Amino acid sequence: MTEPGALACTAAGGLIVHVEAERYRIAPEDVRSLIFAGRPAPVTQERVQRTGGIIRGELTIEGHAAVNPAGRAVVIHTCAGSWLVPLVSFRRVARGEAASAPLFPLLPENDWQNGRSLSPGGANDDWPQGRSPRRPEVFEVGI
Repeated sequence: MTEPGALACTAAGGLIVHVEAERYRIAPEDVRSLIFAGRPAPVTQERVQRTGGIIRGELTIEGHAAVNPAGRAVVIHTCAGSWLVPLVSFRRVARGEAASAPLFPLLPENDWQNGRSLSPGGANDDWPQGRSPRRPEVFEVGI
């Protein structure tokens, strides 16, 4: 199984986020403010367009990276989806101690494609008679 994405360091101290065929960047000053102050950092992407013989490039903000509320991971949100990287791995890559770190995809809160909810009670009463799909012998009440 291949990794859904990876985080890598640049020579200037910024970070590159590789996700599928996309490549995003986090600037060095934004990486520092994210690690030391916990401020969200913009995730940018360079887009190159060719019109006739003219090459035009532009830098667009495609998402943001922020430390999760527990303070143990960095969550990267882009238009393509959301990924999580442990804060320890994020710091090691940012300092250049590690060449890269894997990104873990975040599951959506509701699985709307199947009409099921991933919340404990089930939004559509998908758990028959309140029984847990993890442990069918346990009857869960008030969750």
